[in-house]
Amino acid sequence: MSEHSGLNRHSAVDLARMIRTKEVTPSEVLDAHLAVIARINPQLNAIVTLDEEGARAQAKLAGEAVQRGDTLGPLHGLPVVIKDVTLTKGMRTTYGSPLYADFIPDEDAEPVARLRRAGAIVLGKTNTPEFAAGANTINEVFGVTRNPWDPTRSPAGSSGGSAVAAATGMVPLAQGTDFGCSIRIPASFCGIVGLRTTAGLIPNRPMRLPWDPGQVHGPLTRSAEDAALMLDAMIGLDPLWPISVAPPWANSLDHVNATQDAKGLRVAYVSDIAGFGVDAEVDAICRAAALGLAHDRAHVDHITFDCSDGFATYKTLRGEWMVGQQLERIAMLEKFGPNLAGNVKAGLALTVRDTAAAENAREVVWQRFRDLFGRYDFLITPAAPVPPYKLDENFPTEINGRKLDNYIDWIAPAFLITLVGFPAGSVPGGKTASGLPVGVQIVGPRFSEPQILGLCKLVQRANPIGWPGIS
Repeated sequence: MSEHSGLNRHSAVDLARMIRTKEVTPSEVLDAHLAVIARINPQLNAIVTLDEEGARAQAKLAGEAVQRGDTLGPLHGLPVVIKDVTLTKGMRTTYGSPLYADFIPDEDAEPVARLRRAGAIVLGKTNTPEFAAGANTINEVFGVTRNPWDPTRSPAGSSGGSAVAAATGMVPLAQGTDFGCSIRIPASFCGIVGLRTTAGLIPNRPMRLPWDPGQVHGPLTRSAEDAALMLDAMIGLDPLWPISVAPPWANSLDHVNATQDAKGLRVAYVSDIAGFGVDAEVDAICRAAALGLAHDRAHVDHITFDCSDGFATYKTLRGEWMVGQQLERIAMLEKFGPNLAGNVKAGLALTVRDTAAAENAREVVWQRFRDLFGRYDFLITPAAPVPPYKLDENFPTEINGRKLDNYIDWIAPAFLITLVGFPAGSVPGGKTASGLPVGVQIVGPRFSEPQILGLCKLVQRANPIGWPGIS
C-alpha cells in the first residue's frame, strides 16, 4: 500500500484498530510512513537516525503476531520515534552532542521499553539541541530542524524533531521530554498536541537525579485521543524508581473518548502569568479558544494571575539541575555549545543559600497555584508568548518591544508550570493571519492528564487548523 493510500493521515487510534482487525498490516502502515519520511524529512530534518531495516523486521513480526491471533498491545504495529536524548538499545543516541556522535546504548530508557512492550515499532531518533538545552532545535551533529508550516521558522525545542515528525505524518506517535517547555512549545509551534505529565507518572530510568521532578516524558501526537493512547502505554508504577506513582485512573483514552462537553468545569484564562508580555495576536487567539469552551458548557473567566516572582526561582533550580545532569562531564565544559555551557556555568555559580532560598520561593508560588485550583478546575494560558520565530534566531529577542536577554526568558509561561509540578497540555487554538499555528496551554492539578486531554479534544474540535504545508 503506498503513501497515497492516506494511511499516514490516519490517527494512531484508527491505525491500531485497523491492524487489529486485519484491514491493514503493520508492514503496510510502516511503508506508508517511510514514504513520507523519504519525501519530506530531507527538507525538515526531523528524524536524524532511521532504522528502516530494523523497523521492517519488527513490522514483519508484528504482522505474524496478528495472523496467529496473539494478544496485542495497544500500540501494536505503530511506528514511533524517540527524542535523541532518550536511550534506545542498539540505536544511536547522540544527545545532539559531538561528544556522543557515535554512542550506541546497550539498554532502552524505561519509557522506550514500555512503548516496545505495548507493541510500538521504534523507527528512529529525532533531532534536539545539545542535551536538550535549548528552545530551538539545532546542534553541531545534525544541524537545524525546520518548521513544516514555514521552513524559514523554528519548531522550537527541545523536542522539535519529534513535534515535526508527528505534525507531518512521518509517524503517528512521537516521544518527547519536557523540563522547561520542551514538549509544550514545540507542540504549539507545530500545531499538534503535546503533554507534560505529572512527575513520576512515567519513570525516567536511567536519567540522572532520579528524585528530581523537573524532567518528564510525554507524547507528541496530532490529536488528544492519540496522546491518551500513547500515555496509557507509558505510565505505571515502577517500584524501583524513587518517585514513581501509579495513575489514579484506569484508562485515559476511555475518558477522552467519553468527553463530549465541559459541563460544570470552572476554567480560568490568563493572558500572561510571567509578566513578560504576550504577542497581541497570540493572546487574542488563545483567549478566544479558552472562552469558546463556554459553548461546551464550561464556566470560563478571564482573570489576572501573576507568578512572575517564580522566574528567578526556576532559573536557580534549573542551574542546580543542569550541574547535576552534567556532573560527570564537567571537565568537558568548554567543549559544550554555548546554551548548555551557559546553563551549567550559571549552576556552578550558585550557593547552598541560593538553592535553599529558591525552594522556599517555589513554595510561595505553589501555594498561589493551590489557591487558584481551589477556585478553578483548570488554568489556560498561551503555550508560548510568540508565534514561531525565524530559524536564524536562537530565541525571540523581544516581546511587544521588551528586550529579552537569553533563551530562557521567553519560555516562562511554560517553565513556571514546571516549577510548581503540575501537568499541562498544549493544543492548537488557531492560526495567525500569516498561517502559523498557535498553541493553548491547559494546566490542571496533579494526575489530571485525562481531563486535560479531554479539554484538548474540545479545543481542537472547535478550532481545527488542518495540516501544515509540508506534510
